Amino acid sequence: MPDPRLTTLPPPARARLLARFGPAVDAWCEALPGQVAELAERWGVEPLAAGGGGTSRVFRCRRRADERAVWLKVTPDPQVAAEEAEALAGWERTPWVAGLLAADPGAGALLLDGVEPGTPVRGQEWEPSQVAALLRELRGSGPGQAPGEGSALRPLAHRVGFLFGLALRRAGPDGPEAEIRLRRARAQALELAASAPAAGLVHGDLHAANVLRGPGGRLVAIDPRPAWGDPDFDAADWVLEGVSTPEALRERTVLLADLVPGLDADRLHAWAHALGALLAAPAARAGHDDARTRFLLGLGG
Repeated sequence: MPDPRLTTLPPPARARLLARFGPAVDAWCEALPGQVAELAERWGVEPLAAGGGGTSRVFRCRRRADERAVWLKVTPDPQVAAEEAEALAGWERTPWVAGLLAADPGAGALLLDGVEPGTPVRGQEWEPSQVAALLRELRGSGPGQAPGEGSALRPLAHRVGFLFGLALRRAGPDGPEAEIRLRRARAQALELAASAPAAGLVHGDLHAANVLRGPGGRLVAIDPRPAWGDPDFDAADWVLEGVSTPEALRERTVLLADLVPGLDADRLHAWAHALGALLAAPAARAGHDDARTRFLLGLGG
């Protein structure tokens, strides 16, 4: 039986889930210790530490059979679990994506293989060639055809709409200027999502915090919020990372496009312009007025 102090949600974690899912998630939070205990018994793991973001609770575990490090991920939204499980199964042939060991989407539960050493790329130096290798692998190893009937995956336009919808709900205190800027950027992003010349499995949340360093320095993607659509979308965060001038953005875009077959530099540049205001929104809400925030806010025109 896992220690209840580990599986009981602390107030900040509970508040994030409430903000994301609303008051209906209260019952799920109360039932979480019992659910984790049942899943740990079923999948033969021992929870050791807990964490998570706004959509799930994640437990670092030890698998009893072989002492291997694994991760138990539980979300109150079965759709989120089903989408992630389907995407990870689609990428099962590649070691550049965290492996799926077991899943119960109806219970919102996934068991994921550990990544060693597992250091997040966020806050570290990274080379475009490393990111390009990850993007090539994601584009080349996913399913070769569109998902069929019964798939949990939705079009990229749905993911785009969700992200901008969330930002717009939070934009109230910033006044009408922020809302106008986000609505204009959303229209640009939806147009790009609808006009993709080719479609594939999209990670949907491929930023530096969701990429870990694996064996031999290989980059490993985790925590997809997947969709089916334009794979160029996954490169947008990387061309915008640390960039604060139009020249630097264009240079990074061309460089990455040269390294990834099929990646369209012009479409990637357009995605960066469409998503800049979205990435800058948290900093703008916090009152930041630095050069990078101003640059990102101005990308949408």
